[in-house]
Amino acid sequence: MTSRERFLMILDGKKPDDRIPVLEIAPWWDRTIKRWETEGMPANLTFEQTAQYFGLDELYGAGCYPAVPPARGHGAGIINGGEDYERVRKDMYSDSIIENWLDTVRNLKPRHDSGELVICAVFQGFFWHPRALFGIEPHLYAFYDDPGLIHTINRDLLEFNMRALQSLFETDMPDYVIYSEDMSYNHGSMVSKECFDDFILPYYLGLNQFTHQNGLKVFMDSDGDITEMIPWILNAGMDGIYPLERQAGIDIIKIRDEYPQFLMMGGYDKMAMNQGEEAIRAEFERILPVMHSGRYIPSVDHQTPPGVSLEDYKLYLKILKEYCKKAVNELN
Repeated sequence: MTSRERFLMILDGKKPDDRIPVLEIAPWWDRTIKRWETEGMPANLTFEQTAQYFGLDELYGAGCYPAVPPARGHGAGIINGGEDYERVRKDMYSDSIIENWLDTVRNLKPRHDSGELVICAVFQGFFWHPRALFGIEPHLYAFYDDPGLIHTINRDLLEFNMRALQSLFETDMPDYVIYSEDMSYNHGSMVSKECFDDFILPYYLGLNQFTHQNGLKVFMDSDGDITEMIPWILNAGMDGIYPLERQAGIDIIKIRDEYPQFLMMGGYDKMAMNQGEEAIRAEFERILPVMHSGRYIPSVDHQTPPGVSLEDYKLYLKILKEYCKKAVNELN
């Protein structure tokens, strides 16, 4: 079977013939890569070349984002109100962004058609994008101080994302769609359900319906503890979520028991990766019931940290590949 066939079968709740996909859902930390280069890994590899070096199934995230001007620093904003937004708005959602993105995706079509490459379309979501404009703290105040502007921003983003999706579906790609949100932290959601229903839900409903009509699954990317948000995002038309961070208290076994059809990727506690073979295997044993259940692709629960040596990572991958074969023997 091809990598793409295995991937799509898992998303459809079916059983691959040989194994479940072996992949990384997010790039490695830059500091991790720098460490590994000192330990023998070839230098200056791309994400795709790194996946090939480690013998992973290849997953390409094709991102199409509004052209948000750079902020003054991490967490800082670029607008203070409606006048600032109108100033940056005219160049933020241009057709040229979509066309350049489509050119990149089209160049991948031969490998995608052959089944050796899984492609996901990555978009900014309706929490992420206003935050990038307002800045972290002002964004949270804006739900109360400037709600009209948040709705204006999200209407513009909806129109941009819809244009991009309409163009992309004409290429017969991708394999799934994901929206970057990072809407939670280690104690739960950063917004109330009321805020979600007012400012975020309306914009996802039509977008996700359109994606489903084109036969694709939709994921949300959010760090932190997303447990309380699962009913919210299901109601918004999402099919799944990642990276399912264990250090934020997420228990994928409980999630699977409560939501049997929910799609998940990630969930492997990265803190076990440099603790030796026994700890690595124990973590795989913990998540093996979910691997057996289907609709789940195991991966590091975000990005491999720089405390993991190249030798540690190769051992993790060896055991990951073993368990990905083991899982299909009892998939439901």
